[in-house]
Amino acid sequence: MPSQNGKPDVMFEDDDLPYEEEIIRNPYSVKCWMRYIEFKQNGLKSTLNMIYERALKELPGSYKLWYNYLRERRKQVKGKCITEPGYEEVNNCHERALVFMHKMPRIWLDYCQFLVSQCKMTRSRQTFDRALRALPVTQHPRIWPLYLRFVRNLPLPETAIRVYRRYLKLSPENAEEYIDYLRSVGRLDEAAVRLAAVVNDESFVSKEGKSNYQLWHELCDLISQNPDKVTSLNVGAIIRGGLTRFTDQLGKLWCSLADYYIRSGHFEKARDVYEEAILTVVTVRDFTQVFDSYAQFEESMIAAKMETTAEMGQDEDGVCVDSSMAKVFSFTSHVMHALLFVSFVPDDIDLELRLARFEQLIARRPLLLNSVLLRQNPHNVHEWHKRVKLYEGNPRQIINTYTEAVQTVDPMKATGKPHSLWVSFAKFYEENDQLDDSRTIFEKATKVNYKQVDDLAAVWCEYGEMELRHENYEQALRILRKATAIPSKKAEYFDASEPVQNRVYKSLKVWSMLADLEESLGTFQSTKAVYDRIIDLRIATPQIIINYAMFLEEHNYFEESFKAYERGIALFRWPNVYDIWNTYLTKFIDRYGGKKLERARDLFEQALDGCPAKFAKTIYLLYAKLEEGYGLARHAMAVYERATQAVETEERHHMFNIYIKRAAEIYGVTYTRAIYQKAIEVLPDEHARDMCLRFADMESKLGEIDRARAIYSYCSQICDPRVTANFWQTWKEFEIRHGNEDTIREMLRIKRSVQATYNTQVNFMSSQMLKATTSSTGTVSDLAPGQMGIDDMKMLEQKAQQLAAEAELDKPKPKEKILFVRSDTSRSELAELSKQANPDEIDIDDDDEDGDDEDQGPDEVQLEQKSVPTAVFGGLKED
Repeated sequence: MPSQNGKPDVMFEDDDLPYEEEIIRNPYSVKCWMRYIEFKQNGLKSTLNMIYERALKELPGSYKLWYNYLRERRKQVKGKCITEPGYEEVNNCHERALVFMHKMPRIWLDYCQFLVSQCKMTRSRQTFDRALRALPVTQHPRIWPLYLRFVRNLPLPETAIRVYRRYLKLSPENAEEYIDYLRSVGRLDEAAVRLAAVVNDESFVSKEGKSNYQLWHELCDLISQNPDKVTSLNVGAIIRGGLTRFTDQLGKLWCSLADYYIRSGHFEKARDVYEEAILTVVTVRDFTQVFDSYAQFEESMIAAKMETTAEMGQDEDGVCVDSSMAKVFSFTSHVMHALLFVSFVPDDIDLELRLARFEQLIARRPLLLNSVLLRQNPHNVHEWHKRVKLYEGNPRQIINTYTEAVQTVDPMKATGKPHSLWVSFAKFYEENDQLDDSRTIFEKATKVNYKQVDDLAAVWCEYGEMELRHENYEQALRILRKATAIPSKKAEYFDASEPVQNRVYKSLKVWSMLADLEESLGTFQSTKAVYDRIIDLRIATPQIIINYAMFLEEHNYFEESFKAYERGIALFRWPNVYDIWNTYLTKFIDRYGGKKLERARDLFEQALDGCPAKFAKTIYLLYAKLEEGYGLARHAMAVYERATQAVETEERHHMFNIYIKRAAEIYGVTYTRAIYQKAIEVLPDEHARDMCLRFADMESKLGEIDRARAIYSYCSQICDPRVTANFWQTWKEFEIRHGNEDTIREMLRIKRSVQATYNTQVNFMSSQMLKATTSSTGTVSDLAPGQMGIDDMKMLEQKAQQLAAEAELDKPKPKEKILFVRSDTSRSELAELSKQANPDEIDIDDDDEDGDDEDQGPDEVQLEQKSVPTAVFGGLKED
């Protein structure tokens, strides 16, 4: 294809002809052009570019052709120097493309990135702006990230700031990104303004997940740490606004405000802020933050002053102070070193003032902390007392503190005892010998509406004790009589709707003190009237009743004292009446002895009527002692017998011991036999064994050997040989001393029988059965004759049945009354009696007798029918 200037413009090859022909036929088909371009992809770049140009001439609105063409042209210049003319040609291609593709964001993005890579800053910025003007707003988010990244890398912050301002008009939610950029380039004033706007915007949601308080805290740090750069904001107003919004973070905000003034050089204003902070914070955490910052500020002020003075100061003789001395001082040990420095420079008044201010701050810390706690809870009585102690040695401040405390504390909301403030206030005046002022305080305290009646009663009692300490006895009596006077409107003691002044007349605390004063200072009649009034009001306690009765007894009004006991008994029920009964009965016996025996008996019967088992023992013992001393012995024994049934189960054993001892002393040892029998029947097994042993020991000492043996035999029913080895050893020693071979064999037989009775537990039976199966006397043929093929489980079951049958035969009878025999009976009669007592016992006799029994007894015939061999029963070995 010759060109107009005579040079070939495009060189065609034979392989291109089909594509050219297809293009001629379909010049507006993008597919045909793309196939042709793909075919020429590996050819000359100029040829490829010419094909793209021909295609775009035919199809100038094809996005696919433009996109691929521009990408190809950019690829061709990639890696070359940016001053190459080829770059400008590619730029021109982009410009020609944007004539048709100005609504395609991808073309704009590629063009902008290509320009940025060429370091054409102005042209790139202008192209970004053209892209934003050409594209619809909905597609601007695709351009802005690349645009912002471009301007952030520019060495001119002003350009980036102006771009960001435009960007935030479209996306105000990305203000944090702009603020971070401003802080990075040192534009802190605008950063603070933007951050303040973000904080004040309640609808703003941080993309970094920060809360409103975190943004506020960043603002405070920014404006407080850069006072010279942030000039467009009123820092004080902003931070104080935060103090009202974030009440749980007051400490940090106060420290930020003070830090702002410190960095601004307004030290006195910073000190005022600290003072205001420690006087307004309400939590210990905030106070600690502010106080520590305040102390550190004072330290730095002292250290700075010392360093300045060390460099410039001279002593009185004109000799310069060595500047190295200033290095001695440090923040941690400023006080001692500063005092040392003042000794070198005595005329530095400013340094002394700063040291004094710092020492005063440290000394005020406990008081300031106490103020914080009182601001938290002004009704905390304990903290008010601590505040008074902090002012120790300063009477005026103590009075002011007490006055403020009693005016501030609401008794209904108080934590602690509010009356103690009034009492301590009055005692303070008393300690300073101002009794009239102390009385005035007490009088005011009695008119306060306390929450509890006890608080008002305590005030009256303290009032009376104050008068007693100064020996104003009549005045003390008058005060307590006034406190106990019946008001015009009576009220119940626990009626919270009534003021405590109308209920204090029923306070036992005040009445008890009045009764003590009347006993010591008043007359008999006045004291008696007080006690009668206490009883009439039904507020007496058992101790009050006892005190009243003893008071009457001291004045020899014995019957009157007994009447007081009777009134007290009518007031109380068990168990509260126990102390009154105990004292009453003791005093009555001491007074009359046996003169009024019937009356005393009536009193004891009245006391025991309804008496719980827990308190019965003492009264029964006192009753029995009365009968022993002044009544009849049989009555005493009857009382002891009743006591053994009335006391608690745990005390019955002890009561039986007392009963047996007293019966032996009064009637003799033989009288105790019936008591022993009763005790053995009633007491539990543990104590019954002890009673049996003592009973048998007594009978053996009396020579009643048969009786003792019968007791041992009876007791053996409740004595497991594995647990109570002591009993069986005692019985064995007894038989060795007093028995013979027959009695010992009988004892051993009983022991085996009892052991079989107690050995019915599953585990023990299993072990016994396993042992029997392995023993030489018990074989498989013994267990089941003629069934040699039976399994092991069946053999164990059969053995268990045999052991159960043996245990049933040897099982002793349950507890019955002990049958005693006379000591002069013959051996045959004893044997007959023994058979009657235990007909189911196993007869252990000679071999001949065993043979006779096998022929005669129906039980043995029954065993022969069951095919149980005699080896199972352990018969005696034949001679």
